[in-house]
Amino acid sequence: MADINVTPMVDVMLVLLVIFIITAPLMTPMLKLDLPQAAAKALPQPAAVLHVAIDANGLMYLNDQVIDYPALEIRLDAAGHQTVPPDLQLWADKSTRYETIARLMSAAQAKGVNKISFVTDAPR
Repeated sequence: MADINVTPMVDVMLVLLVIFIITAPLMTPMLKLDLPQAAAKALPQPAAVLHVAIDANGLMYLNDQVIDYPALEIRLDAAGHQTVPPDLQLWADKSTRYETIARLMSAAQAKGVNKISFVTDAPR
C-alpha cells in the first residue's frame, strides 16, 4: 500500500503561515485617530512655472529667451516676492557643469523660489 507523504504540504503551509503573520499587521492602520474637523480655505491654484534651460556651454534661457545670470537673479527675486512663488523647472544639458546648476539652485532658493524640479527625457 502506498503512503502519502504530507511533509511538503506541511512545509508550504508553514511558509504561508509565516507570510500571513508578517503581512497581517501591515494591512491595518497602526494608529486609530479621531481627527478634528476644520473648515479651511481652498489651496491656491498652482503658481506659474519658470522654465530655465542651461545648454552645454552654460548659456541660460528663461522661457526660451537668452538671459545672463545677473538678469536671471533679478527675475528670480521678482518671482520670489509674489504671493505664491512660481515653480522652477530646470532643463539642463547632461554635460552642463554641476557648479552652474548648483549656483542657479542656490540663487533661486535665496530669492524665495523653493520648488525646483529637474526635467528629463524619458528612456527610449
